[in-house]
Amino acid sequence: MKYTALRQRLIDTALAMNRSGINQGSAGNLSVRVEEGFLITPSALPYEECRPEDIVLMDLNGGWQGSRKPSSEWRFHRDIYRQRKEAGAILHAHPPWCTTLACLGKGIPPFHYMVAVAGGSDIRCAPYATFGTQELSNGVLQALENRNACLLSNHGMLCLDKELTRTLSLAVEVENLARIYCQALAIGEPLLLDEREMEHVLERFREYRQQGST
Repeated sequence: MKYTALRQRLIDTALAMNRSGINQGSAGNLSVRVEEGFLITPSALPYEECRPEDIVLMDLNGGWQGSRKPSSEWRFHRDIYRQRKEAGAILHAHPPWCTTLACLGKGIPPFHYMVAVAGGSDIRCAPYATFGTQELSNGVLQALENRNACLLSNHGMLCLDKELTRTLSLAVEVENLARIYCQALAIGEPLLLDEREMEHVLERFREYRQQGST
C-alpha cells in the first residue's frame, strides 16, 4: 500500500484534532497533498477506528481509490488543492467558538493582531450552503482568497497550510481567537486595529516565516 506512513500521520492528526477540543466524534475531515492528488479521511468512520488502508486516495478530478468512500466534503479539498498550489494539508472541523460565530454569520475582524496568522487582516465567513456541495466549495474558495483560514456559515471552520502539523496549529489558534472574540463581544464592542497596523503585522509575520525557513 502506497503512503502508509503518511496515511498514519493523517489519522494521528485527526486524533490530535479531537483531543485538542476543536472537533468531536467523526465530524470534520482532513487531507494531505500527494503526487497523484490527495489523501483524505473516509466518510462516517470514527478516527479511533481508522487504519491506514481506510484513508482514501483521490485525484484532482474527483476520482478515488480505496475500500471506503471519501469524506462528503471532498469537493472543497479538491478545489483548494487545484487553486492553492502552496496548500499541503487541509483541515475542516466544527470548533465550538468558531461555529458559534459561524452560526451568526460572523467572521473574525482585526480585534487582535494574531488574526494575521490566517494570512490577512480578518478571517472571513463563507455563506451557507449544504455540506458536500459544489456551492459550498465555491463559497469557501472566495472566503479563502489571500487567506489560510475561514469560517463556514452555520457549519464550522476550515484552514490550510504547508503540512499537517502546521495546519492543526493554525486551526487551534483560529479557535482561540474565536473564543476571545466571543468573550469580548459579551462585554462590549472590541476595538479594531486599522488596516495600516494589520499590514505592518503581516509584514512582521512574513519576516518571521522567512527566518524560520532558513
